[in-house]
Amino acid sequence: MRHVLSALVQNVPGVLAHVAGMFASRGYNIDSLAVGETEDPHLSRMTFVVVGDANMLAQVRKQLEKIVTVVRVDDISASEFVERDLMLLKVRAENGKRSEIRELCQIFRGRVVDVSPDQVTVEISGQEKKVEAFIDLMRPFGIVELVRTGRIAMVRSVNRPSGSKSTVSLTEESANAE
Repeated sequence: MRHVLSALVQNVPGVLAHVAGMFASRGYNIDSLAVGETEDPHLSRMTFVVVGDANMLAQVRKQLEKIVTVVRVDDISASEFVERDLMLLKVRAENGKRSEIRELCQIFRGRVVDVSPDQVTVEISGQEKKVEAFIDLMRPFGIVELVRTGRIAMVRSVNRPSGSKSTVSLTEESANAE
């Protein structure tokens, strides 16, 4: 089973290495990892995506919580949450293909962030399926370079009325339908 863990950690040198070392030493694989400063400059948030059963998840949480610089660990996959990936993709745009690439970029609500005579660099963000679908559509053009962030995630706001859809989720649904 896929789990999204959010760990609040002290924003000090070596925390990432310590946490990654814990995963490696126990043979756990990290499918995705993103780290960044929070609203408090003394804290960073690490978002992990790991695949495993309930026992493995419990062990990972227990080991993370033992690390002195880890303040809190939450399994946010147990809640309603919003997640996003970010990707930059450089693709060949030769022989009049630029307009076709731009059109696909618009359909996926991406942005062209750099252009050269024979290449286009596109930024896409969204759920993993959306990013993967865009990559598949760009392959025939010739992907020159691709870089992705790890997944970031946040628990949805609790003050939404029960059963309601936020503006974001309505936008997501229309983007996913395309």
